[in-house]
Amino acid sequence: MANSASSKKRAKQAVTRNKHNSKIRAKVRTFIKKVTYAIADGNKEEAQTGYAAMQKNVDQAVSKGLMHKNQAARRKSRIVAQIKAL
Repeated sequence: MANSASSKKRAKQAVTRNKHNSKIRAKVRTFIKKVTYAIADGNKEEAQTGYAAMQKNVDQAVSKGLMHKNQAARRKSRIVAQIKAL
């Protein structure tokens, strides 16, 4: 348990940041799922428009340190390959 005032503050900050980061991660996952569902349905136009939004959110997550840059690059690359295959 936090004893000093600074450790109590840091504990509160950690909880707040955890909530914020969880929301961003969930948003990124949602965008990825939307694109994959569009690919599964065979809807190329919807997949391409969804990919643009997904790419922006993934890159923002990388810049905030919530996702590794190689993981982001791998996911984007695989999704683009699937879109091109449609």
